[in-house]
Amino acid sequence: MRSLLAGGAAAAVMLTSGVAAHAATAAYPKYKTPKIFGTSFQPDPKHDFTKGIHSRRDGILRGQITHISGGAAEYEPIKWKKDTHTEGYFVGPPKGDVMAYKSPIAKDVVFLSAYGCKASMSDVTTGKTGLGNKKCSRATLIKRHGRQGHPSLITVYKGHIVKVQEIYTP
Repeated sequence: MRSLLAGGAAAAVMLTSGVAAHAATAAYPKYKTPKIFGTSFQPDPKHDFTKGIHSRRDGILRGQITHISGGAAEYEPIKWKKDTHTEGYFVGPPKGDVMAYKSPIAKDVVFLSAYGCKASMSDVTTGKTGLGNKKCSRATLIKRHGRQGHPSLITVYKGHIVKVQEIYTP
């Protein structure tokens, strides 16, 4: 009987923690992840860039935050550019091209760092895909990406940035 109770309690704890972790990711639909090192900018055919800077449609953008102010982030798409001396690097749109978006950063944003949560960014925290997997705070996201953008997968839902997952680039 005791072992049944202990097993039931352990299962309840696992279920509770699993539900909490799932609740954070279940708050928005699962979107198709773009190629991490895609060599073209992701299209956004229904976005009218002539109507000022505003949020991108719901989904995941391979992009980079360029500016943060008042709890909102400006961001742009990026693409991988192959190089003859190195493997390559990410680039944004050419100068003068107005492919930029702006969305509020959700209060419960999920920020998965590729470099750890410390200011030194000395820890590499990625899985096999090169995507960050260390959960850090919203404040860390704002501080780090407000200073200098990092290639990331930026998830937008209902006009808000709900997830930022950094892409590791050596």
